[in-house]
Amino acid sequence: MNNSWLYGIQNVTELTAIACYNWIGKGDNISADKAAVDVMRQELNKLLMSGKIAIGEGERDKAPMLYIGEKLGKGGEKIDIAVDPLEGTTVCARADSGSMAVIAISSENSFLCAPDLYMQKIAIGAKYPKNTIDINSSAKENILNLAKYKKCDPSDIVVMMLDRERHLGIIEEIRTVGSKIQLIGDGDISAVIAATLPGNDVDIYIGTGGAPEGVLAASALKCIGGKMQGKLLFKNDEQVRRAKEMGVNDINQVYEVDDLVKKDVIFAATGVTDGLLVAGVKKYHNKFTTETLLLNSAQKMSYKVKTTRY
Repeated sequence: MNNSWLYGIQNVTELTAIACYNWIGKGDNISADKAAVDVMRQELNKLLMSGKIAIGEGERDKAPMLYIGEKLGKGGEKIDIAVDPLEGTTVCARADSGSMAVIAISSENSFLCAPDLYMQKIAIGAKYPKNTIDINSSAKENILNLAKYKKCDPSDIVVMMLDRERHLGIIEEIRTVGSKIQLIGDGDISAVIAATLPGNDVDIYIGTGGAPEGVLAASALKCIGGKMQGKLLFKNDEQVRRAKEMGVNDINQVYEVDDLVKKDVIFAATGVTDGLLVAGVKKYHNKFTTETLLLNSAQKMSYKVKTTRY
């Protein structure tokens, strides 16, 4: 995909992030998310494309969210779109660290049609051998293996994960090998990406988060070369049925990056609040400054851009 698309979605994520500015720290998750959704939909509809939401916030009956299957754009090239209009709605509402407006676009049938359920995830940087991580192994085994390849003590490994009750068992297991754990309140798209980028203080991401967020994170890793595995987690037969209707044939499959995002992809994330990847929206004398991470897998391009709007 060429860079003309990159600038188009950059504009969308920047305006979406700015729309969230007045809701930062207001304690109102719903209004913050609605502001993001409304502007993202409005701006996507201005693009010359026949777009379809492949990864969204829910099914059609949950509108006004950007729902799976929703058609967007003014007509033109067929484009599949993965969105998280406001990753970290609670983060934004609390003026905490790491909320972003996120989009990835690709050609038709590129993204895994991930139902709205949990995904077990593990991710590391691109420089390690493929067999360094195995999602079917324990957290302890993965950390010990990573430490071996890094030629360091397991106590030097920094693990990032969501601060959730469901992770208590994994946390106890990681403590047995002495590794450091960095817990975050929300936003595992940025956490997965941060664990794969050189220069960050995070070595590995481990844990369970949303499946749609897993596909968005994989979109970024498709561009920057990080390694990630994911497995869909099902609570009941109804979730299994819905997943199969969406094309998931093997409910036990371990997904690699190229399984989650099959074709070249463009990714944009604009900060709403300051976070691991990008700075948040700032306002000075009625001017808004944003920072956006832009990635293009076809061009192997990665850079950040700061924009000021009046």
